[in-house]
Amino acid sequence: MSDVYLNGQFLPLDQAKVSVLDRGFIFGDGVYEVIPVYGRTPLALDRHLKRLEYSLNGVRMPHPLSSEAWATLILELIDREPSADQSVYVHVTRGVAPRDHAFPKDVAPTVFAMTKPLSPPPAAWIRDGVAAVTHDDFRWLRCDLKTTSLLANVLLRQLAVDAGATECLLIRDGFLTEGAASNALVVLDGRLLAPPRNHLLLPGITYDLVLEAAQRHGIPHEERPVAEAELRRAEEVMLTSSTREIVPITCLDGQPVGNGRPGPVTMRLLELYQEYKRP
Repeated sequence: MSDVYLNGQFLPLDQAKVSVLDRGFIFGDGVYEVIPVYGRTPLALDRHLKRLEYSLNGVRMPHPLSSEAWATLILELIDREPSADQSVYVHVTRGVAPRDHAFPKDVAPTVFAMTKPLSPPPAAWIRDGVAAVTHDDFRWLRCDLKTTSLLANVLLRQLAVDAGATECLLIRDGFLTEGAASNALVVLDGRLLAPPRNHLLLPGITYDLVLEAAQRHGIPHEERPVAEAELRRAEEVMLTSSTREIVPITCLDGQPVGNGRPGPVTMRLLELYQEYKRP
């Protein structure tokens, strides 16, 4: 791995150290962002930085860097990594302070960032689709903030792993929210349905790009609550994320989705996404 960034310094990963009293370690008091890079060009960087700003504001955390400084830092990390396609991870905590739930005063945030090579999803995922399971969404009510407090997501994703599946789709009060580590969309009666962007799901950048592509290219779509019953009779289901892009789900809770093969809407959106991300 190339050098990482920690509090103003670039240094080898094994030399990057954080205090055990850092609030990110003690409380999970932090936010993060993941930015895909293709051909050394960060994809939708302005959108990712805007979402990072939204998360910082949402947890009432000081902004350690301006948007311009973030961009400079991210481009420097990209230059230090040999791979042309990368995944940049940015992580900000409230900083180091004596353990107390209340916000500490006059404490500098901890800023960490790293990058690693980014590989496309396995070809078999696109050719055959993947399996997913469903579970009640027991996370907190501010899922629109990209925080480092991800224990609920970890537990839900492990349910998928235990079942030999790729993702766990979450149901809250009878409606689809998202995946444990992705957004989710369905196709029903030929129309792309997207759960509404609100406090119950993370506003995914890839999710946004998919809906914009549908708008530009005349693909029927609607952003509205998606009932669990609609999910289960959908012709197509897909997951989206910055690192997985768009992946068809062809098996849900052991039952085939539609005809059990990746559907035409999913494949068309994947084609359009590849065109968009091309440097």
